[in-house]
Amino acid sequence: MIKINTEFLDPLSEKAKKLPRKRINYNFHSQADDLLQRMLHGMEPHTYVRPHKHENPDKVEAFFCLRGRVAVVEFDAEGTIVDSIVLDNTTGNFGCEILPRTWHSIICLEPNSVVYEVKNGPYNPIDDKNFASWAPKEGDENAVDFIDEICRKLNFLQKL
Repeated sequence: MIKINTEFLDPLSEKAKKLPRKRINYNFHSQADDLLQRMLHGMEPHTYVRPHKHENPDKVEAFFCLRGRVAVVEFDAEGTIVDSIVLDNTTGNFGCEILPRTWHSIICLEPNSVVYEVKNGPYNPIDDKNFASWAPKEGDENAVDFIDEICRKLNFLQKL
C-alpha cells in the first residue's frame, strides 16, 4: 500500500522548490503505456503549465488538490477564459474533471501545493498535449506575466 500522507508529500514539495520549473511529478503508474496514468504534482507558485488540450488521442483528465491551492482554468480556442475553479480542500473545492479537446492550464496559488492527477493513458510525449499557440512557451520570459494576468482577471490571490 502506498500511503499518501504528509510524510509522503513533504519531500515532494521540497524537491519542487529546488527545481527550475518549480514542480515535480511522482508517477504511480509503472509504465508510460499504462492505460490509466496516476501521478502527484508537487507545485510552487509561478510554475508554468502551458495551456494545452488532449485530442487525437482524446483524454479525460481529473485533478484533486491534496494540499495548498491551485486554479484550473479553461479557455476557448482564442485564449479567452471560459471557466475556472480554485481547488482548495479547506473550502470544499476538492477537484475537477477536464473533458477531452478542452484548452486548460493549472496555476499554483500557494507554496507546497500538491495535486493528484488521473488521466487516460498511454502517455506518448509526441501526441499527449496540443499546446496553445496563443500562450507563451515553457521557459519564455513572458510566462510568469501570463500567469499573473490570468490571476488578475480572475481575482485569484497568489501566496508567494
